[in-house]
Amino acid sequence: MARFAALLLLPVLIESVFSISFFLPVNSRKCLREEIHKDVLVTGEYDINDESNTKINLKITDSSGHILYLKEDATKGKFAFTTEDYDMFEVCFESKSPMGTGRVPDQLVNLDMKHGVEAKNYEEIAKVEKLKPLEVELRRLEDLSESIVNDFAYMKRREEEMRDTNESTNTRVLYFSIFSMCCLIGLATWQVFYLRRFFKAKKLIE
Repeated sequence: MARFAALLLLPVLIESVFSISFFLPVNSRKCLREEIHKDVLVTGEYDINDESNTKINLKITDSSGHILYLKEDATKGKFAFTTEDYDMFEVCFESKSPMGTGRVPDQLVNLDMKHGVEAKNYEEIAKVEKLKPLEVELRRLEDLSESIVNDFAYMKRREEEMRDTNESTNTRVLYFSIFSMCCLIGLATWQVFYLRRFFKAKKLIE
């Protein structure tokens, strides 16, 4: 039973941890995006290989362009923020060098981001609240359970929104089809009467 529960919780743990390493060419910009739910703690740690005169700026923004974290000439550090709404967040690294692009090595960037349960420091929580190891594990499981419930609630809301959208689209398509049929019937009727009058005028029919 414990193994089954661990398998159920594994996808949540995988989705809440984001770690990547990449090379950033001089005078270039690279952005990473991730969707995060509302009221979720996000923490991150970055380490940039500083072997040249190249300066790298780090900026984290939401879809509205609000700056959540900004660090110029970043080399190594940490950041943390709490999301106010479900949104797409963008982490951008921008390289700038006064020496131009010639003979300047690419910068190695290491980024480790965590959000949700994985972002919480349970050791600090245990010290502040004087919790025992078993109580800490129970707190962790409680937070994991709450995170799973919130994910299912969000998926249910999205399913309801998609269902409402589909029903609204089907209704509009039905009305448009009826309108098109009425237009075609009206056009066909007009053509019949128009041709009948035309043939009568030409005395082709009585």
